[in-house]
Formats: sequence, C-alpha cells, structure tokens
Amino acid sequence: MISNHAPLTPEQAEGFGRLLSELDADQALWLSGFFAGYSARPREPAPEPSAPPALTILYGTESGNSEELAERSKKAAQQRGFHATTKDMGDIQPASLEGVGNLLVIVSTWGEGDPPERAVGFHRAFMKDGGPNLEGTRFSVCGLGDTSYEHFCRMGRDFDQRLEELGGKRVAPRADCDVDFEEPYQKWIKTALAALENQAPPAPAAAPAIAPAAAPAWSRSHPFEAELLERVNLSGTGSAKETWHLELSLKGSGIHYLPGDSLGVKPRNCPAVIDDLVQTAGLAGDEEVNRPDGSAGPLREVLIEELDSTVLTRKVVAGYAEMAHNDSVRGLLDDEDALKSYLAGREIVDLFHDYRPQAVQPQQLADLLRILPPRLYSIASSLRAHPEEVHLTVGAVRYQTHGRSRKGVASTYLVDRLDIGDKAPVYVHANNNFRLPEDPSTPVIMVGPGTGIAPFRAFLEERAATGASGGNWLFFGDQHYTYDFLYQLEIKEFLEMGVLHRLNVAFSRDSPEKVYVQHRMREMAADLYQWLENGACFYVCGDAARMAKDVHHALVAIISEQGNLSAPDAEQLVNQMRKEKRYQRDVY
Repeated sequence: MISNHAPLTPEQAEGFGRLLSELDADQALWLSGFFAGYSARPREPAPEPSAPPALTILYGTESGNSEELAERSKKAAQQRGFHATTKDMGDIQPASLEGVGNLLVIVSTWGEGDPPERAVGFHRAFMKDGGPNLEGTRFSVCGLGDTSYEHFCRMGRDFDQRLEELGGKRVAPRADCDVDFEEPYQKWIKTALAALENQAPPAPAAAPAIAPAAAPAWSRSHPFEAELLERVNLSGTGSAKETWHLELSLKGSGIHYLPGDSLGVKPRNCPAVIDDLVQTAGLAGDEEVNRPDGSAGPLREVLIEELDSTVLTRKVVAGYAEMAHNDSVRGLLDDEDALKSYLAGREIVDLFHDYRPQAVQPQQLADLLRILPPRLYSIASSLRAHPEEVHLTVGAVRYQTHGRSRKGVASTYLVDRLDIGDKAPVYVHANNNFRLPEDPSTPVIMVGPGTGIAPFRAFLEERAATGASGGNWLFFGDQHYTYDFLYQLEIKEFLEMGVLHRLNVAFSRDSPEKVYVQHRMREMAADLYQWLENGACFYVCGDAARMAKDVHHALVAIISEQGNLSAPDAEQLVNQMRKEKRYQRDVY
C-alpha cells in the first residue's frame, strides 16, 4: 500500500502499487538495491546564481541636487537587479574608474561653467592627458544646469566627451537639465538603465527586490504651506541695503532640518511685472492657456504662479525669434558678443519692448517660458532653538537697469507680497556638504558677510543648544556698523554666553580704505592658523563671484606664510581640508 504522503502523483502511485504486487522476493530485493544505488549516484552541482551586474553612479554636486538624483538612480537600478553604488567625485580619483563596466554620471555646472566645489580636483585630473583606460565601460551622463548662464550644462558636456575619448561606449544620450530637472531626469534614467540592462541583463537576485524608499512628505514638487509668523527689517535707517529676518511656521508638517540645510521657496511673480509683459505682447491676460501640468488656466494667473517670466536667456531669445519671425532677433543670435551684451541686465519684457512682435498667441507666450524655479535660502535657525519654525535672512533685491526698475522675484515676494498670516510653499533642501563637525569639541571658524551670516546663526544656536565644547570664531562684514550689523544683539549675547569665543568684523564703508573679511583674516593670521592646526573646520557662506574667491586666496596665503609652505603646497593642503570636509562653502 502506497502512503498518501508519498511524493507521487495518483497515477504514479497506482502504477507502482501494481508493480510491487507482481514482484517475487528476489525481484523486490534487486529493485531495492537498484534504488539505493540510484539515489547514491554522483549528481551535477546546481548552478550558482550569477551575481547581479555592478553599476557605479558617479556624481558631482554643489547644492545637493546631483547627490539626491544619484541616490534615486541607485534605488531605481537596484529595482532592475543591478548592484548599484554611488560615488562622490570629491572622494575618489579618476584611476578608480578603470575596470568599471557600467557607469552613470550625474554632474552639475556651477557659476560660469565651473565644476562643483568638491569636484574641482577630480575634474582637473580627469580632463588632463593620461586619463584612465575606459575600454569596455558603458556610460551615460546627466548634466544639471541653468539656462540663464552662458555655459549651460558645460560639465555634463565635458564629462560626456571625455568618457568617450577615454574609450567608453555611450549607451544612452546625455541629458541636459535646466533648473526644473524632474521630467528630463526621469526620461534619462529610464533610458539609460534600459540600455545598460539590454547590454548586460541582470540575473535574478536571490534576495527579494528592494522596495523603493518612501518619498518625503514635503518636497520640491509637493511643498508645505508655511505660515509667515514674523518679519523684521534688520537694516537700520540710512542703510543702502534692505535685509529682512523672516520666521515661518512648520507646525503640523513633521519637517526636520539640520543646520547648513536650505529652504526651498516656490515664489510668485510680481503682478505688475506680469501686467507689463502681457500688455506689451498685445494680450488681455484672461485668455486660457495650458499650464505645465496640462490643465488650463487664465494666462495672467499662469504667468504669475508658474512660469519664469523675467529671466532672459539665449534659449528665450531663440524661441522668440522663431515665434515672432523677427530677422533682427535672429541677427542678434548670430553675434555672440552682441547677444551677451544685450542679455546683461535685461528681462523678458525688454525683448518684447525692443523687438515688438506683430502678433503673439497666448499659448505661444506660455510655451516660450520655462517653469518658475524655486529659490534656495540658507536656513538661519536651529530646530532645537525654535521647534516647528524655520528662519530666513533675505536681502530684498531692487535695482535699475536700462531705464527700468527691477526686483528679485523671490525676495520681493517674501518681503513685499506676503503678509503676516499668509502662507508660502516651502520644502527643505538638504546640504550634506555644509555640516557642523560630528565631534562637538571640534572648533569652527565661520566667515559670513552680509546675508552669509544666516547659516552661522543656525550653527551658533545649535552649538548652544547641544552644549558643544568646541570654540566658535565668526568673521562678519557689511557696509556700515551702525546700519548693517545683522543680528548684532544676538551675536553680542552669544559672546556674553561664551558660545561665541571670537568675533572679527569688517565694515567696508566706515573707513577711507575699504576693509573686508579677508583683510580681518590676514590680520588674525597667526591665531587663525593655530586654530586650523588644532583641527578647526573652516566655513564660508555668501557671494561666490568675489567674496568667496578672496577668502579662499587669503586662507591659502595664511597657511603658506604661517606654515612655511610654498603656495602650491598650501593649496594642496586646503584641497585636503576640502576632502576631509574641514573646508566647506555655501556660496551663491
């Protein structure tokens, strides 16, 4: 009788039972030996599952966007069965790319065609003669940039070309992303991963697929509506500047941020600026047009809320020339020097004023403009000191060019058009490259003139709240002591509390010769060098075009002079500080 638990089908059990009933003793004995020998036979080893193909995702980031996209790309690749890892250009050498089979590069362009701060050394080494041999490397590049700059996505182009020169094989076209990068990035990552997958199909992984990380509750595409609680003008009467302190409520949001992070603000355009543009285009403003998401709305409303209606770029000029069929504008595009001169200090409305079109369709105007990008502001508060709040330091931008008054879109939205109790759409933009040291006993040196003081107010509040024992030294500068000493009372209180151990200020208009923060650094060269020798971290926040460069040169000079080093050796030491994250900058 065959057991009901035997691993046989009913038909097999029935047939095997009939066979057993017909066997004599010798036959049954022989059959039992046969089965014993059969079960003990050598067997072919089961094939081991092949390892999932490796994928390296290399990124170069300034504000954190490239790093964020690299992490998202890693998760997307893992979902497809790749063993994906991310690498910061600031942490590796080009030689480490030799032997990499699958490579994705995500890199931002900074300023006028420069690499991100932490990627400077890698970019320089990667572009010079004698780079790594990348024969057999399959790659694709995603560049992040801003079309308002002349050298849009230059880093993406540089890396894309150089990877091919070194023997790499491009498997998907490069993506050049403007400030609104979500849609082109999504298209690029899907295309690139599919191309890599087709050339090296991932084997099924033994472990279950990694679930995608939960999206943050509040983000660039889904901001939190933060109520304006307070707004105070920090500039005294008589100041040439207008700097405001803003406090926004995060109550109920669950938003968490760290000192060094930025707050993304999704602004609105000034209605008066939009009215001028609409009227100059010969439109009424109530015409229905498609929004970027495909829904419909009145032209004036869409321009105010969703489209970049001020920043004049080459791309806008080219689109306008095509839309207006204007030969004069086409001629401007053919002369790079003339175009560059024209773009300086002008806005989109100037183009319509200077080269008036015969007729513009409402949708043509909407299609000419890119999505209004958010603005990032360095957070000026610590959550430990101000639970469920976030503070900003905002300089209102107002100026005159080409006979017209201009205003900053985001700054005047926050200080002119947002009343107490109104809500602004915001989200936190993490900046992992601008962080206080993990060891609270580490001393810090902070250089933040003007609105560059913002993150250092947050640093000092955090160090006070956590009882950090490391020394804190602040260099602050502006135009006039009487009018422009931002957060003066708070800074003096930090001094009295013993949280701020040293303070050096530079007010450039209070003396016959202009004195800036870099001059104060040089005056304190011996002490500053000693702090660095004792392991201090050095931070800079503010203007990238001039101040940050001057401070950098002063830092290198101080290390060279005080350390008896050549200028190249001092520069190398500063670069090493960058790699160790002892020299961090938040510049704009």
